[in-house]
Amino acid sequence: MGRGRVQLKRIENKINRQVTFSKRRSGLLKKAHEISVLCDAEVALIVFSTKGKLFEYSSDPWNSDLLMERILERYERYSYAERQLVASDQPQTENWTLEHAKLKARLDVLQKNQRNFMGQDLDGLSIKELQNLEHQLDSALKHIRSRKNQLMYESISELNKKEHDLDKLEKLCTHEA
Repeated sequence: MGRGRVQLKRIENKINRQVTFSKRRSGLLKKAHEISVLCDAEVALIVFSTKGKLFEYSSDPWNSDLLMERILERYERYSYAERQLVASDQPQTENWTLEHAKLKARLDVLQKNQRNFMGQDLDGLSIKELQNLEHQLDSALKHIRSRKNQLMYESISELNKKEHDLDKLEKLCTHEA
């Protein structure tokens, strides 16, 4: 025996509304995960609570921010191309307004990511988001250390070469004297 059909209207009781939001959000995230796994689809899901808290999902748990940005950029390209077809006769100022809004939203995301990478504004992040941020920082740190070690190795090699050349020069000078 299944449940009856729920009438879709705003839940007036604040506590019931919050409980329903939490359960349905979990179900929605689960469905997003299932479609990404079963169908090998790239999925990005963004949900804001009434209090403005962000809940997000992307199909790659280790690079969720990168995948989320890639999917959003792809969405913007598709929707922008579609809007261009529909609104090809609109004035140029509307296109610039749209482009400005897109760039401002992208700037906001980049600034938020930068603050997070600097260890700021972490209060609103979930454990999964913090783990992802930690993974990205670890990966970046590995690349930085690798580059630093490469430069140090090159510098040491160059100094060894100069030392060798100086030794040769010194031997030449002592033989001539």
